[in-house]
Amino acid sequence: MSRIGIISDTHDNTKNIDATVKLFQESNVEFVIHAGDVVAPISVLRFKGLKTKWVFGNCDGDHANITARVKEIGGEHYGRVMDIKHDGRRIIVIHGDNHKLLAEALGKKPDYLIHGHTHIPEDKREGKTRILCPGGHYLGDPAERNQVIILDTEKDEATFMYVDA
Repeated sequence: MSRIGIISDTHDNTKNIDATVKLFQESNVEFVIHAGDVVAPISVLRFKGLKTKWVFGNCDGDHANITARVKEIGGEHYGRVMDIKHDGRRIIVIHGDNHKLLAEALGKKPDYLIHGHTHIPEDKREGKTRILCPGGHYLGDPAERNQVIILDTEKDEATFMYVDA
């Protein structure tokens, strides 16, 4: 079974990050996708112990140090756009703040388009593409938006889980 953990917009919310890391470890995810806006490079270190893949968000100012911290924990950083194949499915990840990148990604008709930015959980289809947003963890976000996704790519099941830190 191939399970991917998906999170976005953690905005240095260390309590939610720590709770999410524990949740992903307990869920035995194969790897974690962070769809941008981790914000401070030091927050990346809290994901140590998980296999991670990252993209930048609009609030990720220190690209060099974020990338260095991702490498330090053994993760992979893809810049603004991640375009990968996993279990025979094409997954594109962008933060979502750049509408041109969003349209280009959707135009490539991936199996999954994962984004953040809105802080609003989303699961919809546009043609063959399943569009997913896990929500956000900014300290001002309502609790119902503090969610992550466990995506089973074999079954095409996205399970939204609340993060209760």
